[in-house]
Amino acid sequence: MTYPETLEYLYSQMPEYQRIGHKAYKEGLDNSLALDGIFNHPHYRFKSIHVGGTNGKGSVSHLLAAILQEAGYRVGLYTSPHLIDFRERIKVNGRMISEEYVVDFVDRYKALFEPVMPSFFELTMAMAFLYFAEQTVEVAVVEVGLGGRLDSTNIISPDLSVITNIGRDHVKILGDSLPEIAAEKAGIIKPHTPVVIGEVGNSDVERVFTEPFISQLNGWAQDKNARAVLTAVDLLLEKGYTIPRDAVLIGFARVVNTTGLMGRWQTISSTPRTICDIAHNAHGIRYVAEQLRSEPYEQLHIVFGMANDKDVDDVLSLLPKEATYYFTRAAIDRALNEKELAAKAAAHGLRGLTYPTVPNAVNAARKTADKERDLLFIGGSAFIVAEALSLLPVLPA
Repeated sequence: MTYPETLEYLYSQMPEYQRIGHKAYKEGLDNSLALDGIFNHPHYRFKSIHVGGTNGKGSVSHLLAAILQEAGYRVGLYTSPHLIDFRERIKVNGRMISEEYVVDFVDRYKALFEPVMPSFFELTMAMAFLYFAEQTVEVAVVEVGLGGRLDSTNIISPDLSVITNIGRDHVKILGDSLPEIAAEKAGIIKPHTPVVIGEVGNSDVERVFTEPFISQLNGWAQDKNARAVLTAVDLLLEKGYTIPRDAVLIGFARVVNTTGLMGRWQTISSTPRTICDIAHNAHGIRYVAEQLRSEPYEQLHIVFGMANDKDVDDVLSLLPKEATYYFTRAAIDRALNEKELAAKAAAHGLRGLTYPTVPNAVNAARKTADKERDLLFIGGSAFIVAEALSLLPVLPA
């Protein structure tokens, strides 16, 4: 098979949660353990750090990977979802897994894994762990896909677990209350393994964070993510990792260049000034909305779309009412219809037109916005941002 044919096979045979929603979710670790056995338990061949939480886990994962790489470690990085290319999910020292490896993995092993009937995420995880072992990584930073307790990544025995924060998301699967969600997220905590909980006041963290850090991640939410990362570094030092202070500073300063992270309060155009962010629930959108209100502009334009399994009203209630909206939908099955979104938005005092595709919405916003004085924000869903990134030439970090 070619690389595009291989991806089509993966998406069609093992549907991806991010595209079709909870119907693709498989509860439990049985499949992950079966796949782990097929590939002879590759995750035992490298150290790991497990990162979960509602928001910020991608940023924290990339920051930790950048710091460890600057400290001289050979680092695997497993994250989801991808924005443009499937291979963004699996990286070693910032380089994406090759197309040839993905094709060869499926061709070589499908007779072994097909009887297991794994989900897309379970199989992708198995591919990542085998790739990391074969690439002789020393430590892998592994982002939880969904929840924690029953997430397929929870077969690892990490040196450190990080839980960034707890917010309402994926309530159909994780529970409808914060305590229920927290219990699922806490499932990555292992006996005799240190854990960092983000967004919790801690004098030791405040002491470490008194030195100013220059980071390529500019969103206001990154302050709390940075505190979690710095605490994680302290705990890794206690476990015997060698991480010089300069590695931490350079890791923060070059995280985008080092790891290829995208979509976190990222400026992607200057005419007009255009910012995108993948925040997609009330916990994350609150930071985005507050930061938008602090930005200088004559008129604010917002291209916005959401998935149909999110708490839409909670999100819409937080958005700036003075903006001009371009309601749209991503090209995925989970996308909320743009007309339904606009109707819900109107109940919260948000006004704008509807567009059937992201390119339509972005082009309309760019045509309407003043090139010098206005601000364009694109967000509401990782898939809205992904399509926007494929449309616009991204400015250098």
